[in-house]
Parts: sequence; structure tokens; C-alpha cells
Amino acid sequence: MAAPPASDWITLDFPSLMQNFWSATFDGLTFGSIYALVALGYTLVYGVLNLINFAHSEVFIMGCYAVFFTLSFLGFGPSAPNLGIWQIAINLVLALIAAVVASALTAFLVERLAYKPLRKRNAPRLVFLITAIGASFTIQYLIFLWRGPNPEPALTMFRAQPIFEVFGTIIDSQQLLIVIAAVIMMVVTDQFISKSRTGRGIRAVAQDPDTATLMGVNKEKIIITTFVIGGILAGAAALFYVMKIPSGVQYNGGFILGIKAFAAAVLGGIGNVRGALLGGLLLGLIGNYGQILLGNSQWTDVVAFVVLVLVLLLRPEGILGTSLGRSKA
Repeated sequence: MAAPPASDWITLDFPSLMQNFWSATFDGLTFGSIYALVALGYTLVYGVLNLINFAHSEVFIMGCYAVFFTLSFLGFGPSAPNLGIWQIAINLVLALIAAVVASALTAFLVERLAYKPLRKRNAPRLVFLITAIGASFTIQYLIFLWRGPNPEPALTMFRAQPIFEVFGTIIDSQQLLIVIAAVIMMVVTDQFISKSRTGRGIRAVAQDPDTATLMGVNKEKIIITTFVIGGILAGAAALFYVMKIPSGVQYNGGFILGIKAFAAAVLGGIGNVRGALLGGLLLGLIGNYGQILLGNSQWTDVVAFVVLVLVLLLRPEGILGTSLGRSKA
């Protein structure tokens, strides 16, 4: 039997892309902001330890479960609650705190239980990489045994309200909240790394851990701090992810998003804080444009892998390329 022509299974729908360009752009920036927050965790750990922490996707999904359980306890369900804006804000802050604590604690435990013993033994980098993959699958299937294979019931936090219109596209309150809050968190993180004493310690360890230790920097404290900061940002991303995808809490729900966040970190420049922001936003845009152009939402995931491969082939250091240790104050 002859294979079907390419036009039967893949098409380039440019008219649809032009028609939906602005809605795809603003939605892409929303998803990109979430990718960027998770990508910062990959970037910080890589900058300090030269380690791709593949367990970071499970750090993120633990935050999602914390959001789910907190909001379920507070009475949220599939339909948006009939609450005032301040009541909703307080509930979201409580969910954010729970997510940040859960993700930060998970990141801390992963570092202490999985990576610290390897550092003590001066294990090769390959061992760290294999351990990271193993830690990821271990956490994933512990969640599977705990919660089962099915996604948790959908939770709707609030009804998105139209705020303003750009080129005929309505920008709603959910999009604005996610993008603005994520950008603020990323700017604060960048300034913390650049200006604070702890941030200078992180950059010193990233540049030369032995010299940093001789200069009085507590390397172990810096490593723990780096993992915890990544966990905090992943917890914030978890709140925004559940806000955007109410039925997205599942035992393996962090895997694909983690791959996209890693691709975003590589795209912007792995080990570069500002590169994570740029890479996340670009990947969100590229993914949304790709799924409309190719006519299938599943292509969003494929585009992330294609972008990752192309960046590794054409510019392995990423767009910005500066390592964390050489970033400017």
C-alpha cells in the first residue's frame, strides 16, 4: 500500500496563522512566561553545578498538586467560584504559598538525597545525569502510586475578564496576571543574582567553586539556596499552569512541560538568567505559531523538540550564551 502524500497529513495553513496571529501571540506569551519560570530552575542549577536537573519537572508538578489540594480544601471546583476579587486574591496567595513550599521542599530533598552523596564521592558528570533521570522517574511513579494515572478534577480559579483589545484580540485578566507576575518574579530573581550578597556567592561558585570556597563562600549553602530558588520559581509556575490548564494536574504532567522549559533554557543560553526569560517567551510564541500553522495542537510539543535540536546544532551556547558565572552585576 502506497504511503499517503505529505499534503494529507501535514499542511502549512498560512491564512489561519495570519488570521489568528495576535491571539496566538498573546497566548504564546502566557505559556512562555510559565516555561521561563521553570527554565530558570534548570539554568540556575546548571550554572552552579553544570548539571541538567531532569528532576526539576517533578519539582514543578509537586507544586501543581499543592495548588490542587489547597484550592480543593478552600472549596474551588470545576466552575469558577462566586467570590469577590479580594477573596479570590487571598485564596490564590494561599495556593501560591503552598505551591512554593511544596516545590522548594521537593527541590531541597532531591539535592540532599540524590546529588549531595554523589558530590561527596566526586562522581563523574554522567553519574549525576543518570541520577537526575532516575530521581525524575522515581518521584513521578511515587505520585502514580499515590494518586493513580488519571488527571485530578479540573479547578477553575476565576472567570477571566476582558481588559482591553489589541488589533481585534481581547486580552483578558488571566493572561495579564500570568505574564506580569511572571516577568516581575524573573526580574526580581535577576536582580537578586546580580546585586545581593547571596547572588554574588552564586555567581562566584558558578565561575570557580574552588576559588569561591577559598574566599569564604559556603559552597554547600549556595548549592542548597540555588535549588530552593529554582523550587520557589517552579511553585509559582505551578499556580499559573493550573490557572491556565485547570485539568493539567497529573502524575506525569510535568514531563512535557519540563522538556519545553529545558528547551527554553537552551534556546536563551543555559546558565543565563535573562536567557531563560527570553527563551521561554520565544518558545511559547514559536509553539503557538507552529500549532496554528500546522493545524494541530499536538505540534506544540513537536516544535519544542525541533527547536531544541536546531539550537544544539546551530548555536549550542544559546541566543545570549553568557554563563551565570560571567553574568554582569
